[in-house]
Amino acid sequence: MRMLWDQYVFRRGYDANDLWDRMFEKRPTRLLYIAGSGFDVRAQVVMRECVDSIRNSGAAVEDAKLILISFANYRLDAALEELTAQNARDLGEIFSVIGSVESVSFGATENGEEISASSALRFGTDAVLHMVADQTDIILDASSLPRVIYLALMTSLLNRLIPDKTAPNALAAGGVNFQVLVAEDASLDGQIMAEDPSSEIVLVPGFSGAMQAESVQDWPLVWFPILGEHRVNQLQQIMRSTEIPGEAEICPVLPHPSRNPRRADLLLVEYMEPLFRSRRTPISNILYVHESQPFEAYRQLLGAMMRYRDSMAILGGCRLVVTPFGSKLITLGAGLACFEMRPQDLEAQYGVAIPHAEPTRYVADAQAIRSSRPDICCLLLTGEAYT
Repeated sequence: MRMLWDQYVFRRGYDANDLWDRMFEKRPTRLLYIAGSGFDVRAQVVMRECVDSIRNSGAAVEDAKLILISFANYRLDAALEELTAQNARDLGEIFSVIGSVESVSFGATENGEEISASSALRFGTDAVLHMVADQTDIILDASSLPRVIYLALMTSLLNRLIPDKTAPNALAAGGVNFQVLVAEDASLDGQIMAEDPSSEIVLVPGFSGAMQAESVQDWPLVWFPILGEHRVNQLQQIMRSTEIPGEAEICPVLPHPSRNPRRADLLLVEYMEPLFRSRRTPISNILYVHESQPFEAYRQLLGAMMRYRDSMAILGGCRLVVTPFGSKLITLGAGLACFEMRPQDLEAQYGVAIPHAEPTRYVADAQAIRSSRPDICCLLLTGEAYT
C-alpha cells in the first residue's frame, strides 16, 4: 500500500531547532508564516523558537510575512478575551524582527452580510491562499487556531503545492518547504472546554461533496469520529445534523498509546451512551492511534479508509466521513489521511467528507494556558527533503 508520507520528517523539542538550523542555514528565504491570534499563548513559544533559529542560522531573509488570523463569533470570558488581545500583540512583536504582519479575519460576514460558517471558512482560506506567491518556505502554526481552520488551511495549501498526488516526487512540491508546527500538550487540550456547538455544521473546503451531493446519498457511510475530552455535545450535534444513518459503520478513533495510560478507557466511558449503547457500535471497530505521533495516526486512519473503500466497491461506492474531536497531533494526522484519500477523479466511486460542529464558546483556565510547558512539534510535509 503506497502512501505519500511513507517516509516522513517529524521533529519534537530540541530536534525541531536542529532541523530549522539546517533548513535555513545561509540560504535565501522568502517566508510566509500563518498563525492564529486566539487565546492559546503556546503559539508564542513556537514562534519565538522558530524565529530565533532562522536568525541564528544566518538565513538571508529576502521577505517574511506573518498572517495573523482572527476569528469571529466565539464567546469567551473576560480572562480569555484579555489573553487573546495580548497574544495578538506579542505574536506580532516576536515576528517583527524578521518581517511584516498582516491580519486576516475568518468572520461570519462578507461585505456586511451574514454568510454561512462553511462559506466564511472558505472565504478566509481563499484570502490566505491568495498570499501564496513565490515563497521558499510556508509555515502553518496550528497552536492557536481552531481545528476546523487549521485543517482547512493545511489541506488547501497541500492541494496548492501538490496538484497531482500520483506524480513522482510529488512531495518535493517544487522545492517549497511546507511545515506545520504545533505546541503539543495533550493534557491541556483535554481541559479546554468547547461548549454550545452551533446547529450549523461546518464542512472543510474540498471535503463536502460526500455529504451534499445527491448522487452519493445511497452509498453506505463509514464514520470515523476521532474522540477527545468534553466533545460529546458536538458529536451528538453531528449525528443529528448530518443525519448519520442508523446503518452507518462507525469506527471510533481513540488515542493509544497515550501519556495517560487510561485516557482511551476514560474516553470510552465518556462516549458510551451515544456511540456504544444507542448505536451499538462493536468494540472491534475501535481504531487506536498514537497520541503523539501524527504520521502513525495518518497511516492507521488512511489504511482503514482504503480497506473500507476496497471492500465496499462491490456495493457501488461508499462515503468516508471523518470528524475530528481529538488533540492537535492526532487531528493533523487525520487531515493528512483525508487529503491523500480525497479522490482526484470525479468518477471515483467513493468520497471523503470532514464535517464539524464548531463550538460557539470556549472555557479554559487562563493560568493553566500561561503556565503550560508544551513540546514543540514540527511536521515537514513538502520540500527539498523529499526530492
